[in-house]
Amino acid sequence: MNRRIVFLWSLLSFAVVSGSRAQNGFRREWAVGASGGVNFSSVGFSPKVQEDMLMGYQSGLTLRWITEKNLGLQVELNFKQQGWKENFDELNVPEGTNYRFQRRMNYVELPFMTHIYFGGNRTRFFVNLGPQIGFLLNEHTEENLNGAAPQNINEQHTMLADKRIEWGIGGGAGLEFRTLIGYFLLEGRYYYALSDFYNTRHQDVFTKASSQVISVRLTCLIPLQ
Repeated sequence: MNRRIVFLWSLLSFAVVSGSRAQNGFRREWAVGASGGVNFSSVGFSPKVQEDMLMGYQSGLTLRWITEKNLGLQVELNFKQQGWKENFDELNVPEGTNYRFQRRMNYVELPFMTHIYFGGNRTRFFVNLGPQIGFLLNEHTEENLNGAAPQNINEQHTMLADKRIEWGIGGGAGLEFRTLIGYFLLEGRYYYALSDFYNTRHQDVFTKASSQVISVRLTCLIPLQ
């Protein structure tokens, strides 16, 4: 069902934008540029694992096509760090123990976004929304547990991802400042994975293991027309 929702959203976005007509006095616009920012990620585990947000970084390339007033398409190719950081403060651990565990997962992702904007020639408010797919490049663990098992579930400490392909839906909002040297966009975005990176069958350790990412990003676009 989730795959059908993402597919239908993509198809609808493409149909709306591609089939739209340019309004009188409106000029279509292509722009290309780069982005960078910071991520705060966690994982929705079931059974639950006590977590804090893990900070990571992202950077990438952006291609945007404004097809009519207030509407366009935006495609990105990004490198993104995400994962989870465990919180042992509320657990029954030995006094004076400072356990630490975090898993950092590096992805290449391709978001396909509908771009909606409002405003004038200098400043705009915008919303981006759409599906995205990612590929896991590698993962790295930092920990000092030394074999300890402080969580109710601890198998994740030694388990690597079973699936390298991740897909989900993301959305964000922000402000765009349009200058003579280019367009500068400051955006906050939320991503929710509709897939799991661990196997989640009935006999597996987890029945859910999906990523959630909050990001703040700055994009600089150069118009091509």
